[in-house]
Amino acid sequence: MVTRIARLAAVALMVALLPACSSLSNWFGDKDAINVSDDPADKLYNEGLFLLNNKRDYKEAAKKFEEVDRQHPYSEWARKALIMSAYAYYEGREYDESITAAKRYVTLHPGSPDAAYAQFLIGSSYFDQIPDISRDQGRTEKALQSLDEVIRKHPDTEYAASARKKIEVARDQLAGKEMETGRYYLKQRKLTAAINRFKTVVTQYQTTRHVEEALMRLTECYMALGIVPEAQTAAAVLGHNFPDSRWYKDAYTLVKSGGVEPREDQGSWMSKAFRKLGMG
Repeated sequence: MVTRIARLAAVALMVALLPACSSLSNWFGDKDAINVSDDPADKLYNEGLFLLNNKRDYKEAAKKFEEVDRQHPYSEWARKALIMSAYAYYEGREYDESITAAKRYVTLHPGSPDAAYAQFLIGSSYFDQIPDISRDQGRTEKALQSLDEVIRKHPDTEYAASARKKIEVARDQLAGKEMETGRYYLKQRKLTAAINRFKTVVTQYQTTRHVEEALMRLTECYMALGIVPEAQTAAAVLGHNFPDSRWYKDAYTLVKSGGVEPREDQGSWMSKAFRKLGMG
């Protein structure tokens, strides 16, 4: 991300360097007042760069970049300024504004080399707002969708690898939310509701760190309901795929207490789920 922005800044400065004999005070006035007259696009753009890089005044930098777009809407400077405003807002943690600017860039310039970065900014803005698992995970879902767009549309870019790492974290978060809800239902002895939550983890989030506990909790739920073959299968699948897991030890002890051993039913949905992933 930083590399791409650095390249944009370098190109801009090569095209229109600030005159060496001019003092910065002649170029940059009151930061709270945007000049309503038409200023040269390169001047506005470089003012934005100065505020961004030297002053770390991200909000005002974004406003300068937006002014380029307002005063020179059809210029190449406007295209560059739009992605820079999205970046400035992101650095200033003004995530909603960053998302708005980045979405506009993707809409107006879908074939641009910077479209991948704009899409990555959208996903990253949602990602950075992921709440703890006790709260609604709407932002997490949006982060996943936006980051998946980066991989789907721009698989060979430098942002695809970063998007994949963020997706792993976001998926783990969603799995954690399912586990929290499942544990609540289990505690309330609403076993069918609990099973549905743990089943979601096993079928949709198998690569997360929560799947081991989910299988053990399924063992617990099925044993409590008297559905012993499914409990045996849950314990067996857990032991086969995660033999060193502490959760397997608990599951094994649980089925043994019922006078049976872990034994996998190949027709069970749990066996099919892991075979589909290639883990069983």
